[in-house]
Parts: sequence; C-alpha cells; structure tokens
Amino acid sequence: MTELAVTAGRAFVDNANWRSNPYAWRFWVFVVVLALLSVPGEIGSITAGALSEAYLQVTVFVGATLALVYLAENALGVDMGRMLQKSARWQPFVAALLGASPGCGGAIIVVTQYTRGYATFGSVVSVLTATMGDAAFLLIASEPGTAAVVIVVSILIGTMSGMIVDLIHGRDFLRPEIDDTPTSERPAVRETTVLRLFGQGIRRAWILLFFPGLVLGVLGALQIDADAFLAPLIGEGITQGIGVAGALVALSMWAFARSVNSHIVDDPHQTPGGSIWTRIIADTNFVTGWVVMAFLSFGVVVHVLGVDLGALFHSWIFLMPAIGVLVGLIPGCGPQIVVTTLYLTGAIPFSAQLANAISNDGDALFPAIALAPRAAMLASIYTSIPALAAGYGAMVFFGL
Repeated sequence: MTELAVTAGRAFVDNANWRSNPYAWRFWVFVVVLALLSVPGEIGSITAGALSEAYLQVTVFVGATLALVYLAENALGVDMGRMLQKSARWQPFVAALLGASPGCGGAIIVVTQYTRGYATFGSVVSVLTATMGDAAFLLIASEPGTAAVVIVVSILIGTMSGMIVDLIHGRDFLRPEIDDTPTSERPAVRETTVLRLFGQGIRRAWILLFFPGLVLGVLGALQIDADAFLAPLIGEGITQGIGVAGALVALSMWAFARSVNSHIVDDPHQTPGGSIWTRIIADTNFVTGWVVMAFLSFGVVVHVLGVDLGALFHSWIFLMPAIGVLVGLIPGCGPQIVVTTLYLTGAIPFSAQLANAISNDGDALFPAIALAPRAAMLASIYTSIPALAAGYGAMVFFGL
C-alpha cells in the first residue's frame, strides 16, 4: 500500500510538471474545478450546477451517439476512405456528408485520403466547410432543430464550395508527394502512471455512472423532473449528485491522459471490450472537458462580475459573425465548443454560431497542417468566405 501511494504521488507530481508533461494544463483545470467545487456558498453551488449540466445535458448524449457510430462502423466494417475514392464525380458532396457527421472522424478521413491521392483539394474544402467538429454534439444535444438547420446549410455550402474550388484549381492542387505508407489518423495514447494504476476502476466508474446519467439526461430533455420521482426512494439531489460525479470522473480521465490530440484510439476495429470503448470514452471525455470549462467560466464570470453577457455582446452585434469566423480559424474543437456554449446561453446570436460552424475545421486541421500545410492553410481561408456570407446573410435577411 505504501509503495502504491508513493508511485501515485510521483505520478501526480509528474502530471503537474509543465516541463515533463505538455498536457499539464488539463491537470490544473481539474484541480481548479475541485477547488471551486469545495468553496462554500454560491461559488460551490455554481460549480456543482455547471458540472451537472455539462454531464447530463451533453456528456451522456455525446457518449451514446459515439457508441452508436463507432459500434456500427466496427460491426459493418465500413471503410469511408475507400467509399470516397469510388465516388470521384460526387466527391465534394460525399466529403460534405462526412464532414457534417458529428465529431472530426469524417473530416480526418477526407484530409488523409487527399494526401494519399484519393480525394481532391475541393473535397478538402468541402469537408472543412461542412464540419462543425465536436461542437456539433453540444448543439445537437441542446437544440436539435437548430443543429439540423446548421448541418443542412453546411452540407449545401460545403458541396458548392468544393465543386467551385475543383473547377478553379483542379483535382490535384497543392497535393503533397503521395506516400502509400499508411498514415495513422489517430495517435496512440500514452497513459500516465495514475491511469495505469487506477485505469480499470475508473473506467468501470465511468460506465456505471453513464447509464443512469443517460436516463436522467433523457428525462431532463423531456422536461420531466426525475428528482420528484426519486426523492422519496433515494433522497433529494440524486440528479445533481450523479451529474457531478460523472463529470468529475470524465474530467479526471481527461486530465491524466496524455495524447497528441483530443482522441485516444489505437485501432477503431477492435472488439467491444478493447480499444473501441477506450475511443468512445476518451472522445466523450474530451468534449466534457471543454464543455465544463465553458459552462463554468460563463457561470463564474457572470456571478463575479455581475454582468449581463448577452447585453454586452449585443452592443457589438454587427461584429459577431466576423468574430465567429475568426474563432473558427483556430485549429481544434475547444474554442468552437466555447462559441456554441455562448450561443446556447444567449450571449451571441445565431448568425455568429452559423458563421463559426461553417468556418471552423475542428481537429481535422491538425493532420492537414502536418501532412499538407499549404493546402490546409488555403482551405481554411476558403472556408471563411462562405462563412462570412452565411453569417451576415442570416443577420441581414432574417435578423438573427
């Protein structure tokens, strides 16, 4: 027991060390969340509420969606890259459909197939235009009607953009020298000592909390007060208790995992007991980490400063679509999740959300920059043009 405690203590120090761990900021986010949760009074209450809402309104739905997609892909043996190669004439449309799927998997497939000579540069523009990355999960879970509108608009604009780009530049524009060596789309995970020591236990806790959390999330989405039914049997506060516990488990796994990007995956076509569940849990935890930061930051800032962010942003309303586009140019899904959170809280208008959804490239921009940097940067700039048009079009014509 003493040896285990010493090993765990060293691992905690290693996670907090900025020099040895480039993901130390995740660890400190987790520490700050725990500190805020322990503060008595309103700050602690706001933190608990943010954790519970993030878990029950987003995490459980993200996890359920990813499980359906990944397990279906595994069971059917679907190879989306080969499917894209066979549809040369309709590649921009197929790429847009792949990009519109929640998450970054479809976009990463198109980007890597472009570098291998199977997809066109226009398809890259299509998929980056259509993808909303992991922010799509948040919008789908909170406002499915709005998400449907954004997805349809993104597919249409992505398809048209890709076809126009192919007509202007040709199919092989800026393609790097083709290398037939398989490229790993998702880097393998390197876990910390803490996860190696407690990995199985914490994964079991994640699953045990997930299923009741999903039931509570569905009841909440249907506007059914679960506490009213459960309080006589279990006691009051069970809903928030499960929400907080689930969020903390997800955050702890996210904080202690070391991976190159948001996704922790080896081979997606593994048995359900193997790494496919690691993939589901890790991708869900990544979204949870950013959503918790967004929810908590919004709640604490509003409380501490006593400001109405909606009114503050309203004074800059005409710049909101342009700001949404600029944030969309930042690689990764985290900043885009923050934009979607601001939209859902009423701080920014739909026009800014739409502009950001079209301009943002999610995690797909990381492999694009690594494999074909010139093509990645130009494609990212190209996506901002229709994003500005769509954002300001929605503002001018529909007052949104």
